[in-house]
Amino acid sequence: MGDGLLQSMTTELRRGTLTLAVLSQLRTPQYGYSLVQLLEKSGITIEQSTLYPLLRRLEKQELVTSSWDKTESRPRRYYVLSDYGKEVLEKLKKEWEKTSQELSILLREENGENETD
Repeated sequence: MGDGLLQSMTTELRRGTLTLAVLSQLRTPQYGYSLVQLLEKSGITIEQSTLYPLLRRLEKQELVTSSWDKTESRPRRYYVLSDYGKEVLEKLKKEWEKTSQELSILLREENGENETD
């Protein structure tokens, strides 16, 4: 498989998981850089050029709300899940867990293992 194709497929695979990862970290208010740091602690790298458009899209979809904190010397825009976002996150988590289990079974079978291994 060519490196370009693998890179493209990996990017496609990560795209949906990044949305779930970001939503999962917005139960408490976060600003962009703090969100990047939280995700990196878990091994998830996200570029700011990916993060900010994603946050804007999530806000447009009413999953996230944002507000400016101007109490610091440098104003920061904080993002947090809306009530609707919390509902969607819970449903996405369940869907992720179900899909992840199904894929694990398929991938184990591919390796010649059975479900009880």
